[in-house]
Amino acid sequence: MSQVFNWMEEKDYEQLVFNYDKTSGLKAIICIHDTTLGPALGGTRMLQYDTEDEAIKDVMRLAEGMTYKAAAAGLNLGGGKAVIIGDAGEDKSEELWRAFGRYVQSLQGRYITAVDVNTSVDDMAIVNQETDHVVGLPSISGDPSPVTAFGVIQAMKASAEEVYGSTDLSGKTVAVQGVGSVGYYLCQNLFEAGAELVVTDIDEDKAKKVQEEFQAEAVDPEEIYGVDCDIFSPSALGGVINDETIPELRCDIVCGGANNILAEDRHSSILDDKDILYAPDYVSNAGGLINVYHEMKGYDREEALDTAAGIYDRMRKIFKISSRDNIPTHKAADIMAEERIERIKNVRCNHITR
Repeated sequence: MSQVFNWMEEKDYEQLVFNYDKTSGLKAIICIHDTTLGPALGGTRMLQYDTEDEAIKDVMRLAEGMTYKAAAAGLNLGGGKAVIIGDAGEDKSEELWRAFGRYVQSLQGRYITAVDVNTSVDDMAIVNQETDHVVGLPSISGDPSPVTAFGVIQAMKASAEEVYGSTDLSGKTVAVQGVGSVGYYLCQNLFEAGAELVVTDIDEDKAKKVQEEFQAEAVDPEEIYGVDCDIFSPSALGGVINDETIPELRCDIVCGGANNILAEDRHSSILDDKDILYAPDYVSNAGGLINVYHEMKGYDREEALDTAAGIYDRMRKIFKISSRDNIPTHKAADIMAEERIERIKNVRCNHITR
């Protein structure tokens, strides 16, 4: 805990809020990274973290990622995130979600929440009883996963064009790690595009469902990294591209729906050295954020999909910057996002003081 302010100073975080409710057992942390472009939006995940420091680091890392995701997607949003420490299978309750909703409300719109790992649109509906600062509601836009998956497909097409000279995914072998909400719809889209699927999930039932519905080959979780494929698509938790897994990879492209795929930024450079194209995850998986952003404006699904289709052009721009400046793709994506934040920051500083 003594390092929290050092962590915040390192990447200029605005706010870290600890929330506890005795009755429900709620232990939640809300992190607001940057609100230059607009209110901080980011989902709430529920995990049984081993330590409180682990939860703090996770929520901070995720909030920063949301800042870059929103900026790179051209949205007027900042970056935030929330984590709840607990067992999603045992600890969820109406009182927990209502307590959480009251804490979100106390931030008066600086933070807007939504679904994330181990949370659902039904959970958000309970949160909505205490605050209007929640999106992805079942009565409006619903589950953002299909739009997230649609966006990942756009990123894959841009990556395929960069590597193979064509956006056509038919006949390409895609190894999908994690076939939960986003992964399932991603597999559906890939199957419809004519791709060959190899899948894995720690939940065998989920993997079996995709195997049966989309003619996929299922492998054990530890085997997915070594699958001979064209595209490796991490679509579960982050940090899976690391020193241990990179030597196993047998792919041309890494492009997935998970957040923070790289364990460290330097792993993008290692992929580059191995001639593996990395599609920066916060650009690839921005479809869900785009979807809930449109909910805030007055939801129109076709407009949301049209905006998400722009992920293709943004990814192509990143590849051009990477090639032009001879830098890894993650740095090119960061430059694109940071330049937009800086431009808007300067615009907002141009005001009359009284």
